Amino acid sequence: MDTHFFLIIFLFVVAPVIIIYLESKYSLAKKIGAVLICYGLGIFIGNVGILPEISPAYHALVEGSVYIPFAKMREYLAEGLVTQQDVSRNTISFLQDLFSSIPIMLCLPLILFSLDVKKWMRQAKEAVGSLIIGLFTVLLMVFVGFWMFRGSIEEIWKVSGMLVGVYTGGTPNMAAIKTALNVSQEIYILTHTYEMTLGAIYLVFIFTIGQKVFLWFLPPYKSQNSEQIETGEIDIAEDYDSYDGLFRKDIFWPLLGAFGISVGILGVSFLLSKLFSDDFANAAVVILVTTFGIGLSFVPRIRRIKKTFQLGMYLILIFCVAVASMADISKLADISISLFYYVGIAMFGSHLLHALIARFFKIDADTVIISGSALICSPPFVPVVATALKNREVILTGMFVGIAGYAVGNYLGVIVAYILK
Repeated sequence: MDTHFFLIIFLFVVAPVIIIYLESKYSLAKKIGAVLICYGLGIFIGNVGILPEISPAYHALVEGSVYIPFAKMREYLAEGLVTQQDVSRNTISFLQDLFSSIPIMLCLPLILFSLDVKKWMRQAKEAVGSLIIGLFTVLLMVFVGFWMFRGSIEEIWKVSGMLVGVYTGGTPNMAAIKTALNVSQEIYILTHTYEMTLGAIYLVFIFTIGQKVFLWFLPPYKSQNSEQIETGEIDIAEDYDSYDGLFRKDIFWPLLGAFGISVGILGVSFLLSKLFSDDFANAAVVILVTTFGIGLSFVPRIRRIKKTFQLGMYLILIFCVAVASMADISKLADISISLFYYVGIAMFGSHLLHALIARFFKIDADTVIISGSALICSPPFVPVVATALKNREVILTGMFVGIAGYAVGNYLGVIVAYILK
């Protein structure tokens, strides 16, 4: 094994830990976000000459695949068709493929284990109504965008599935749907880059004048029992944000057990996927993993395991570094700007339509904003948005809307993609 092999392992596994630490200590890192930092690191790794150069012969042999099977690669090396440097790069490509597929499948059950379906179903009708409206508007705007740009975006049906996933759930869903639909690295990276860029603009709007704008046509929030919500806020911060105490015995060992369950879920899902056609096998794995994850969240002993959400997010960061390292920046400029407009329509169009429909149902401004933020930006942003609204009472609503989105995002994304194919 050469130094490149161990460097890649280190960067994929250890770098996210360092980034998580930096995010917890420095406000600038937290504002940028661990996901975006990991994407930046991955793009840097893949495009600045850290990885070995490949020969034209290897490029021709690997065309259409991520890597060449090791046995075949040894044959090519013996025949003098490839170089030793090609062998090293092929091994790295194998690692990139491994770390951009397995972690995202393992993270889904860990995130879903924290979902309390029964408790969520008891939440206020406004929250449930806002979730249903949010899901409807995302689906509608994705269909509208598909109709507008179907002739100018490559494999737009796959992009549509990813946009449904990311705007009903979040990055885990988008990444899972990428795997399910075999989306190319360049399309995935550019779509997610646009999504994060527009998401940053959306957050600036919410943090500054968003509440005032929505109050022009939506009723104000009516305060509930603030004492009860404050307790919920503390629990949410601990359950979904903090990595403190991860290696305490009472947390680490149950968490290791939860990870083992996730491995088992992935194994069973992979075996069951063999019952389906090759074209649908990857999608079947995602759907089965999601279903098992939701099912086991009903088991109190599993649902009460602490830090499963955080471990799932760490695995997402590994995925982010790995998948970004596979993107060739030189190819990104070839993708139509239509994709940027499509992402914008899906994000801003769905939230605006959400607000207009909410006016008809008399849902208050803060509930609409926190629900839209949970769907667009994912649950970890909910406490931040609630702080900007100066309303801690909506945190619980936002968290349940966002986590419910995690649960349904994979189903909706895959279904929509195959409807539009």
